[in-house]
Amino acid sequence: MSSTQDAPEPWTAEVETWLAANWDPDITVRAWWDRLATSGWGQPTWPTTWFGRGLDIGVHASVRAAFDSAGALGPPVSIGQLLGVPTLLAHGTAAQQHLFIPRLARGEEMWCQLFSEPDSGSDLASARTRAVRDGDEWIIDGQKVWVSGARWSNRGLLLARTDADVPKHAGLTFFVIDLDQPGVEIRPLHQMNGESGFSEVFLTRARVPQDQAVGSLNGGWTVALTTLLYERSVIPWGVNPEGTDDLLDRRAGDIVLSQRIGEASDSRADPLSIVLDSFSRSDRRSDPVARQAVAQTYVHGEIARWLGGRAVGGSLRKLHRSALGALAAGTAMDLIAPEGTLTHDADHLVGRVQKLTLSVPSLSIKGGTDEIQRNIVGERVLGLPREPQIGRDLPFRELEVGIQRPAGAVSDRNQH
Repeated sequence: MSSTQDAPEPWTAEVETWLAANWDPDITVRAWWDRLATSGWGQPTWPTTWFGRGLDIGVHASVRAAFDSAGALGPPVSIGQLLGVPTLLAHGTAAQQHLFIPRLARGEEMWCQLFSEPDSGSDLASARTRAVRDGDEWIIDGQKVWVSGARWSNRGLLLARTDADVPKHAGLTFFVIDLDQPGVEIRPLHQMNGESGFSEVFLTRARVPQDQAVGSLNGGWTVALTTLLYERSVIPWGVNPEGTDDLLDRRAGDIVLSQRIGEASDSRADPLSIVLDSFSRSDRRSDPVARQAVAQTYVHGEIARWLGGRAVGGSLRKLHRSALGALAAGTAMDLIAPEGTLTHDADHLVGRVQKLTLSVPSLSIKGGTDEIQRNIVGERVLGLPREPQIGRDLPFRELEVGIQRPAGAVSDRNQH
């Protein structure tokens, strides 16, 4: 007897019919994304009034399957589409929504997230980057770090301090900042796994128009919580235009082909794939301890696959992804060590194991550390007592932040 869960989703036939009638590999990416935005199938969880279909996040798996079956190019995806639009819909003005959302829906812009700082990572509310009012603009000074995609972004979601004389959570304001200006310097960070996906961003008298402040003055923490909520719960899917300046004017079918090549490479970099390949070439296939470790990794991989396609708690999904990465790296290294410590071509199994091992530490840090995720689960899901926060009610100027003193480096009182 078949389960009702096996029945096709009601929108499956609709998106398949639309793709059959509209997908054209010979048009440009720009033309395709414009067509996709108008249909609502590029961002089906967005409201119908804003290029969406108003569907639940669980729709993504079915819609992606329909696109894959049709061989069609997916929608644009960056921080702007994943986090920026939901934040603007919740807190932005009508003018901000009309200015930014159409550009993001059509993939005309890419955004990044300017939250973390050298002294304010997990304790995001202790951000020191300051914003000082200057007429109809804000002048921004400070430094952000671990910014994904900054080199290719047009704008950034920025959290900056606008008042140092109130508690740290109460003195922040949320902005959308234009990155193409003299006061913004972006420096890629070279990671130990050989990649440079992150950057540090220096802001020196950078400017933000007053009408690009999102939410109320000093109400940025509430806005940032919305952004963080979506950061933990979204299921990324689509085309990230990183490093492709002429993407919009290229043939859509060519991008599909290059994307398939990239996905094939990604599948070889999948932690579970690396473990299974390591087990296949090892001399421990009859070892019960090794077999048990591989089986355990396989089970965790299947759980990750299940979590990845469902609208479940984002913190739980992120914690499991970190655990899977660490388990897979340890298992693969144990199976082929000492070869796993060697540098090799990225397509070679040895190189894949080494890269996985060197990449795993970042999984428990980026997007919110594992410790923060556990606090969220404990306090907001399980209802456990909140962790003590000494100094939460003190003015930010009086707090010690990181290794510097005084923390209240916002020395100028803002003119409101």
